[in-house]
Amino acid sequence: MSDEANKSSLEDNQEMAVRQLANALHRLNDAVIKAVNNGVTVELMRASRYHNEEGAWGDMMVPIIHKQKD
Repeated sequence: MSDEANKSSLEDNQEMAVRQLANALHRLNDAVIKAVNNGVTVELMRASRYHNEEGAWGDMMVPIIHKQKD
């Protein structure tokens, strides 16, 4: 199924949730870039998986930070 087909089948509240997620990910990516530019390595790792008991799920992420060796 294409992204366009997926988008057209989303309800308004689902589209809003996806837009909010995309905005949050954009801010996260900016923060990762800032951290990397300040000398740390950033690894995102799944910490858990959230289920809504109706078949939908999402990965919960945590950052793993590695400081560069001097």
